[in-house]
Amino acid sequence: MKRITRTIVTLAAASVAVTGVAVPAATAAPTTHTVSAAVVTQVKAISVGKKNAVRSAKSYLKYGAFSRKGLIEQLRFEGYSKKDATYGADHAKANWKKECAQSAKSYMEFMPFSRKELAAQLKWEGFTKAQIAYGLKAVGY
Repeated sequence: MKRITRTIVTLAAASVAVTGVAVPAATAAPTTHTVSAAVVTQVKAISVGKKNAVRSAKSYLKYGAFSRKGLIEQLRFEGYSKKDATYGADHAKANWKKECAQSAKSYMEFMPFSRKELAAQLKWEGFTKAQIAYGLKAVGY
């Protein structure tokens, strides 16, 4: 197996992680660490598809409420691969409980729902039981 040497500059009281392996920093002087080629190849840049899926996901969340499942489906509809759409939803920094509460409030503004009907609608959208409970509480149920 090839050995590749990388120079990593570290600062006092900090550490540098190389694919999950923390390298403690004792001084501000450059430190040389030898890592295998297999480890280096694991450090890859995020694909354009994933970056754009995150941007699209954030854009959707800015203007409307989505469940994680619903957002992935929307991104898939746009043409993102399942992998990129899932990555986008998972990295959009959404609070899914708050998304459910926002969705519940939106439904209640549109028309009256019984607790049971609203819960069923939120379930259909793809929210989890815990998220639905949070959403129902947010609208007074």
